Amino acid sequence: MINSQMYVIGGLPLKADLIEYHHWNTMRKSFTALVQEMRTCRLCEKHLEPNPVFQLSRKASILIAGQAPGIKVHESGIPFTDPSGDRLRDWMGVSKDIFYNANKIAILPMGFCYPGKGKSGDLPPRKECALAWRDDIIMAMPNIQLTLVIGSYAMDWHLGRTRKQNLTDTVKAWQSYTPGIIPLPHPSPRNNIWLSKNRWFEDDVVPCLQKRK
Repeated sequence: MINSQMYVIGGLPLKADLIEYHHWNTMRKSFTALVQEMRTCRLCEKHLEPNPVFQLSRKASILIAGQAPGIKVHESGIPFTDPSGDRLRDWMGVSKDIFYNANKIAILPMGFCYPGKGKSGDLPPRKECALAWRDDIIMAMPNIQLTLVIGSYAMDWHLGRTRKQNLTDTVKAWQSYTPGIIPLPHPSPRNNIWLSKNRWFEDDVVPCLQKRK
C-alpha cells in the first residue's frame, strides 16, 4: 500500500509515494526503457542543471559505483573524462577502449548530475538519484561480478553497516569485501595527500585490482 510519509532528500521534501511509484514503474520497464528514463530524469532540476551521466549495459561484469560527475564530465557528458578518470584507469590497468566499453564496465555514480560547487570543492551527490533509480538499475544488470565502490557516499550505500569507521579503515579492510566488492578512495587529485600517506594502497590493493579486469 502506498503511504504519504515524507522524505527529506537533500533539503527537498518528497512523498514516499513518489519514490514508491518510481520503483513500481521502473520494475515494469525493459532495460532500454529504464535507461532512457534515467537519461531524461529531472528530479533535481530545481537545484542543478540536469545532465545525467552514466554508462550502462546488461552485459557488464564490472560496476563502478562513483560519487557524482565533476564539471568537466558534466560538460563532456562522458564519465571520468578528467584526471580522476586517468588515475582510475591506471589503477584498474585498462585502456580507454575497455573502460568505455559498456558491455564490460558499467559506470553508475550516486548522483547522475554535477551537483555544483561548495565552499571546498564540489557539493555532495544529491540523494534523489539513488533513492529513485539505484536498486532497480542494479537489479537489471545480472552479470555484475565486481563492484568498485569509490568514495564515502558510495560506501555508505553499498557497504551499509559493514563499512568501517572511516574511509581509510574501510579501504584497508578491502579483502573482507572481496571477491564481489573492492572499496576505493576517490581517484581525484585532491586525494594526493591521502595517497602519499597511505602507500600501502597502491602497493597492495591496486595490483590485486588489476588482476580482476
